[in-house]
Amino acid sequence: MESSLKRRVIGWIAVALSIAVTCVWAFWGIIETFHEGWYYDAWWLNVGMMFLQHLSPMLLFLAVTLVAIRWPRIGSCLHALLAVGIACFFRVASNAAVLLLMLPLLGIGALYWFGRPRPRKLALTLAIGLPLLVLLVFGAEPVLRVARRVDDGNLQARVVHGNDLDLIWAPDGPGWPRAGADWHEAQHACACLSEDGRTLAPDRLHIWRLPTVNEAVRSMARHGRNSGGVWDPAAGVASYKTTPDKESPLWNVHSQIIYWWTATEVDDTHAYVIAYNGKVWKRAKEYGPAYLGFRCVKEP
Repeated sequence: MESSLKRRVIGWIAVALSIAVTCVWAFWGIIETFHEGWYYDAWWLNVGMMFLQHLSPMLLFLAVTLVAIRWPRIGSCLHALLAVGIACFFRVASNAAVLLLMLPLLGIGALYWFGRPRPRKLALTLAIGLPLLVLLVFGAEPVLRVARRVDDGNLQARVVHGNDLDLIWAPDGPGWPRAGADWHEAQHACACLSEDGRTLAPDRLHIWRLPTVNEAVRSMARHGRNSGGVWDPAAGVASYKTTPDKESPLWNVHSQIIYWWTATEVDDTHAYVIAYNGKVWKRAKEYGPAYLGFRCVKEP
C-alpha cells in the first residue's frame, strides 16, 4: 500500500511538472502567434504558421505527456529522446540548453518511469484542459486586437501627423522594404533613396533618413489616432496614452516586419529599434533578422 501511494505521488508530481511546461509553451505560442505571426493575406496560411511554428512546442510536449500518462515507461523513454533531440538541435550541449531544457526533460521522464498517476482519467483531463485554458485566456485579447486592426491598403508615401511632428514616411519599396536589414544597411538605403522613394541612387542623396527614436515614438498610432507617445532619453523608455498597434498608415499589416531601426545610437555598436506596439529596445547594429526592417522619413 505504501509503495503504491509513493508511486502515485511521484506520478502526480510528473503530471504537474508536465502541465506546467505545456502551459508555458501554450502561453508563449499564442502570444507569439499574434505578435510575430498572423500577417499573411490568406487565413489558412496564418493558421498553418500558428500550429507549425508557434504552437508546435506545446503540441509536441502535450503529446509526449499524454503518452507518458497512459504508458509511463514509453513516455519516460520519449522524454529522454526529446532531450537528445534538443541537444542535436542545438548541436552543442550549452549550459543554458542543459539547465533549461535537457535536465528538466530527463528529470520528468525519470518521474514517469517510477510513478503512476491515478486516477489516470483525471490526469489526462488536466493535461489537456489546462493548456487549452491558457490558450483561451491569453489568446482572447490578441485575437480581438488583430481582428480590429486598421488597414487602408495604402502603401504609398504618407504624411503622418502627431505630437507636434509632421513627417513623410517612405512608400513600399527600397525605403520601406519587406525584408530584414541591419542598421548600416538601413542607413545606407535611406541616404541613397530617390526623391519619390521608389529607387536607390548609386550615390548618397541625403533626401531621406531613418527617424530618430523620439520621432518614431511620437508618430505611433492606433485606429487612426496618435498614441500620445513620449520618449524619455534618460531612462530609455517610451510611454503612451494608448498602446500603438501594427496598423495603417505607419505599418504594413501583411508584412512580417514588426520592428524598425531608428537613427538613434546607443553606442558605437548598438542602436534603438521600435516595435509596432511602441516598445523600444537596443540592438546590435549588425543584427538583421527577417522581422527587423526600417522605414525612411523626410520633412514635408
